[in-house]
Amino acid sequence: MTDNIDIFWSFRSPYSYLVTPDLIRLREDYRVSVTLRPVLPIALRAKATVFDAKDKKRPQYIVMDSYRRAKFLGLPMAWPKPDPVIQDRETFEVSAEQPYIWRLSKLGIEAERRGKGIDFAYHVALLLWGGTSDWNEGDHLARAVAKAGLDLAELEAALEQYDGEAEIAKNHELLEQAGHWGVPTMVFDGEPFFGQDRIDTLRWRLDEAGLRRKSAE
Repeated sequence: MTDNIDIFWSFRSPYSYLVTPDLIRLREDYRVSVTLRPVLPIALRAKATVFDAKDKKRPQYIVMDSYRRAKFLGLPMAWPKPDPVIQDRETFEVSAEQPYIWRLSKLGIEAERRGKGIDFAYHVALLLWGGTSDWNEGDHLARAVAKAGLDLAELEAALEQYDGEAEIAKNHELLEQAGHWGVPTMVFDGEPFFGQDRIDTLRWRLDEAGLRRKSAE
């Protein structure tokens, strides 16, 4: 049997975007499966824990640090246009209607059901965060999905057959059960590893478990 790593991941999280190349490498370097578990961003799940209109230090730091981290990693970085979450940048109030993030998250659910969740996350996150304006228009999204070996129309048709929102809610519960709340959180053998910069710690744990492939040694 192959060991599994659950990845709790958000399309609105810059750090989730930044970890995707490392997640691809995990599959290449270790005898593990990597399961994408899309969750809604914390701006929708638990807004009060992060955003305070009177204190903008935390969101300002996240933006600054994520751009810095992207430069360190050699990855392109630009805040998505449009933002996957419709939110007032001054008050941090979020709209009741959130078509972008729900669509992306549900598509991620279906991509994982087809065994290509991480591939989907990698290519779609690069589309969103790599500098493509109006990613939601034209064939931008369809082309990114095709790079993951999937068909956008087929994914969207499949979503009509079950409750994608319930699947996302289940992922929220699993993240809580794993002992964390943020993204990206990688969970291996019941142990959570939070943050893009914890991927090396996770690799160390996988080495301890003897899961490194001989080809990666």
